[in-house]
Amino acid sequence: MKVHFIGIGGIGISALARYYLSKGHEITGSDLVLSEITEALKKLGVKIYIGSHNEKHIAFDIKEIIYSPAVKQGNPELKAAYKLQNTNSNLKIMSYPQALGELTKNHFTIAVAGTHGKSTVAAMTGLLLIKAGLDPTVIVGTKLKEFGDSNCRVGKSKYLVIEADEHFASFLNYWPRIVVLTTLEADHLDFYINLNNLLKTFKEFISHLPEDGILVANKDDKNISKVLKDKGLKYKTIYYSLKDREVEKLKEILKVPGEFNVSNALAVLSIGRALKIPDKTSFKSLSEYRYSWRRFEIIKVSKPKPYTLINDYGHHPTQVRVTLKAAREKYPKKEIWCIYQPHQYQRTHYLFDEFVKAFQEAPVDKLIITDIYSVAGREKQEIKKKINSEKLVKAVNKPSVIYSSKEKIQGFLEKNLKGGEVVIIMGAGDIYDLSLKLKV
Repeated sequence: MKVHFIGIGGIGISALARYYLSKGHEITGSDLVLSEITEALKKLGVKIYIGSHNEKHIAFDIKEIIYSPAVKQGNPELKAAYKLQNTNSNLKIMSYPQALGELTKNHFTIAVAGTHGKSTVAAMTGLLLIKAGLDPTVIVGTKLKEFGDSNCRVGKSKYLVIEADEHFASFLNYWPRIVVLTTLEADHLDFYINLNNLLKTFKEFISHLPEDGILVANKDDKNISKVLKDKGLKYKTIYYSLKDREVEKLKEILKVPGEFNVSNALAVLSIGRALKIPDKTSFKSLSEYRYSWRRFEIIKVSKPKPYTLINDYGHHPTQVRVTLKAAREKYPKKEIWCIYQPHQYQRTHYLFDEFVKAFQEAPVDKLIITDIYSVAGREKQEIKKKINSEKLVKAVNKPSVIYSSKEKIQGFLEKNLKGGEVVIIMGAGDIYDLSLKLKV
């Protein structure tokens, strides 16, 4: 079967493309920009069109078309797909969440949801199930070395581990048997408008659990407590907390730093227990977990001077706070620099005060904030006129926090680093390109 993916370079949809490819389907795709993800897919034999979306990419013999949630209905390829469907009623057109939702119905699905920690918990869970001999399929929003630097691992069992993304309420397409709730905070306010709407949507997602389903929930999170205050819920709930007796043992064995990763590991331990996996197996698996792509990914750099480079995907004030705290705990005597690229004008606008506070409290020696990464199709012009990185730096008002254009950062580092520092590249946008240049 021939399947075409619109926006194939996205971290989630690219994993689904790999899944379809593993099932023997012929895959084509399109994306606006070339990336590490699209290049990897090309090497696997996927034909990818890079640049503007074009109706000519929609061949008449395509049987399924799957598009990214970021793709608008006016997209020329999507319009051509609907036009083709008028003459071919057998053509299926689905968004990525809809297509993934179909998979969740046919598997014993473990869906990891929450504002933070989804990728790490899903990755840890997938590796635990492999260690336990359960041979899962894993579709995750990061890449793992254990999966051959892939974001998809196709197993032969009934188990499926996924991230349940809340943006655009995508996770309402999923029908899991186990739901994991990590943390709940205000985010994606361009879609939800306020925290209350987000919490209502999470509650609706949890209601997708069957009566014999299991909810694994972070007891330390006040917003999760709000969502779960309804006593009429029929499924089993397993709570985990940083007050649990396993915390000290996890702190001793975990290779990844930070209290937030202890909490992530507690979630995975709870999942293991729900699946009757022995604690011995769970602790062994968690002790072997090192990191995943762009999640406190540690890289040693030797040129022009030796220093430690950390690549991180964090793009929310809480992620900034806990990641930089973890870095300081791991490197208490090192000079720490952070280069941060805000992700999306609307997020920066809605969470401006929280970002200011996070940067004011950041335990780093130098913080460089570069220009806001604009997300195509999701920005409002009136907000773009109100906000920029220079305003953010001015509001933080600390000598150690400065602004620099992205193009000048590499030269600034080469000129000012003395050697031995820890340099953190943080953000969900194209700041990742800088880390690629630095580690060469």
